[in-house]
Amino acid sequence: MTRTHPPFDPELEAALRLVHQVNPPTVTSERIADLRAITDAYRIAEESLAGIDVAEHVAPGPAGAPDVALTVLRPADADPAVPLPGMLHIHGGGMVAGNRRVGLDWAADWLRAVPMVVASVEYRLAPEHPHPAPLEDCYAGLEWLAGKAAELGVDPSRLVVAGGSAGGGLAAGVALLARDRGGPALAAQLLICPMIDDRARTPSSTELDGEGLWDRTSNATGWAALLGDAAGGPDVSPYAAPARATSLAGLPPAFLDAGAVETFRDETVDYATRLWQAGGQAELHVWPGAFHGFDSVVPTATLSREARAARENWLRRVLSG
Repeated sequence: MTRTHPPFDPELEAALRLVHQVNPPTVTSERIADLRAITDAYRIAEESLAGIDVAEHVAPGPAGAPDVALTVLRPADADPAVPLPGMLHIHGGGMVAGNRRVGLDWAADWLRAVPMVVASVEYRLAPEHPHPAPLEDCYAGLEWLAGKAAELGVDPSRLVVAGGSAGGGLAAGVALLARDRGGPALAAQLLICPMIDDRARTPSSTELDGEGLWDRTSNATGWAALLGDAAGGPDVSPYAAPARATSLAGLPPAFLDAGAVETFRDETVDYATRLWQAGGQAELHVWPGAFHGFDSVVPTATLSREARAARENWLRRVLSG
């Protein structure tokens, strides 16, 4: 079968060729260890955290599970008497890799654009810890953030859950759980190129084969690690794969974005559409010529700067006041 997709943005494509020398686009189960090595080596530049207080905390884990570690960021010059919005940040990594420091460059930029307290949660990884372990760890992080709001200087009426890729999928799952469990009220959900559908039923979910940064084989690897033999079948929980939720009513306002040349494009567009159809608010961006995770890989590219600015502007609007 011939596969076609939109062309890559030339500026991004040039960088992608270099990325593939270190991080090939196809992740099989045999390459999970390699992906973990790459993400474990990630270190946020010290200058990215200038003017930010960083503290480590531990929250009670889900029942019968280990405690959950969180790295908490706060503007160093913030007035402790004035509560700030609070964000639970969930890192990406295809459900199989990453740690709570991944993505903190995003969080630091958001914190400077909209003064807030960011708690980045460490969750257990698949396949050693399949669903619901990663999601329940993230939900425990949200409950801790809400419960410690006064101590952390957080306004509990302005809580947002955010994440990219697998973190975006987990963020969407946390929002569904909070709604259905009557948990902490969320003011917003920020879903960056979210991994939300295990069924590989859209054109974009299969059109990349050995291209981009997370192709169809990688996606199958991630979902199989999280769900085992249930992946793609009829019995997958909507909290694991939020695109399966039968109702998206009653969810907080959402920001969703994806690249036009990435596996998650179509499911992201569909999720935004269903939020609108359910009477919710959603802002959707599909970045032309962009691959998965483009703005993390090439943060100085024109499209990357536009994408980051769009997220910051949305956060200002939804968290104002």
